[in-house]
Amino acid sequence: MALELDTIHTGDCREALAGFPDNSVHAIVTDPPYGLRFLGAKWDCSVPGVDVWLECLRVLRPGGHLLAFAGTRTQHRMAVNIEDGGFHIRDMIAWVYGGGFPKSLDVSKAIDKVRDEDAEPVRVICRAIRAEMDALKLKARDLVNLFGGCHPRLIGHWAARDTDSQPALPTWDQWVILRDKLSMSADLDGEVRRLNDRKGTPGDTWRDADVLGEHEGVPGGLAGDRFTCRDNLIREPSDAAREWAGWGTALKPAFEPITVARKPFAGTVAANVLAHGTGAINVDGCRVGTEEVVNTPAGSPCDVMKTGLKNDAPPTVAAGRWPANFIHDGSDEVTGLFPTTSGDARQRQDGTRPAGFGNVGANAGNGQPCGELYSDPGSAARFFYCAKASTAERNEGCGKFPETQAQRTLSGSEDTRGRPIPINKNTHATVKPLALMRYLCRLVTPPGGIVLDPFAGSGTTCIAAYQEGFHYIGVEMDPEYVAIANARIKHAKSKFALFDGVPA
Repeated sequence: MALELDTIHTGDCREALAGFPDNSVHAIVTDPPYGLRFLGAKWDCSVPGVDVWLECLRVLRPGGHLLAFAGTRTQHRMAVNIEDGGFHIRDMIAWVYGGGFPKSLDVSKAIDKVRDEDAEPVRVICRAIRAEMDALKLKARDLVNLFGGCHPRLIGHWAARDTDSQPALPTWDQWVILRDKLSMSADLDGEVRRLNDRKGTPGDTWRDADVLGEHEGVPGGLAGDRFTCRDNLIREPSDAAREWAGWGTALKPAFEPITVARKPFAGTVAANVLAHGTGAINVDGCRVGTEEVVNTPAGSPCDVMKTGLKNDAPPTVAAGRWPANFIHDGSDEVTGLFPTTSGDARQRQDGTRPAGFGNVGANAGNGQPCGELYSDPGSAARFFYCAKASTAERNEGCGKFPETQAQRTLSGSEDTRGRPIPINKNTHATVKPLALMRYLCRLVTPPGGIVLDPFAGSGTTCIAAYQEGFHYIGVEMDPEYVAIANARIKHAKSKFALFDGVPA
């Protein structure tokens, strides 16, 4: 089957890749699901399994690289699955940023929101379930098939004894199944419904607390459907809650790991590069900091590496730093960690940003001049800079898409700092910055090569590949995101028009 280049396929990537020929793409750059159940989305219920990476391995040329984003909590699962799929793990790139928000529980508020008054009624339900199970000599494991093969511990919580610490209330549907299986009467139906209706609501301590004030502004969110505050009131905490004021359950997310893996190959890297165009990374094309070409001193390590010990003429190489396994977003939180060193300053006197991560190598990302202040002192952070995707960038080409009801509700709203809340027509929740994806594509793809993204989302990798002069193939299972991706790609092609086809 011939590859259909420069297109996005709609469907499950495993089914789409099954129709691709062996050894047909040069690089895979992708942002797959992290397995964090992001905003409760089904597509993020787990990281891609070994079967996905086996198909990726098959269609990738020998020596081809795979770059896969992951979440910090599930990076180990992602990397293990990639490795079990046959890849060799080569490295891990850390993309660091300052704009993340913690998904943390406020322990102080949680204490006061507990529905203590429901504890005994729930125990009554649990006692009834346990009594019927004991009478029928049934164990929790005997009932798991009624609930899709769930873990027996779940049923154990519904049938908790008074000495058990974690009683739980079954949902109404679960209760009906249990009640009928255990031949229980319907006497407790009303209580089960009442207690289920109270789920998600705060308890009496929170509801009856004195109101001290009200929060202003609209809380932030993602993907156009922003979070709304169910209760903006500030309440007087109880004594128990006050003891735990300021305590939470999670750190602020500030980086995403990118697994760097390579398909195994026979022989040497040199032979594989000549045979397949893959196996190496584009060092000079991805140097960070400047495009200036400099002469290396005779006898230097670079001189020896490039020309050998006996060469009289010092070679010329691209200046700038060697591409590193660390990339950041340029935020003050991150750049403040770096010492001041020689080289171009992080910001020029006229306020513009100097050469950085997004505009390096032969394919400058944003057109700003490089190398102008290379001898001036500044923060070493400039060598690893890549800003997060702006609202304007993620929305380019999406003007025709209608606003959602949530977006219309927020139209004209302001955030807590009094700034207008931008409306995202691109509803994908995890849009990566274009400069970052261009850099990653350029790092591992040979000239004229094919970049595959089996989790294309709203098409950023495909746009990045196009702008770098590569062919692209995307696969995305959500038709809404495919439409957004195609609109963004169409806009990018009309705006940049960088090439009219390149040889495979």
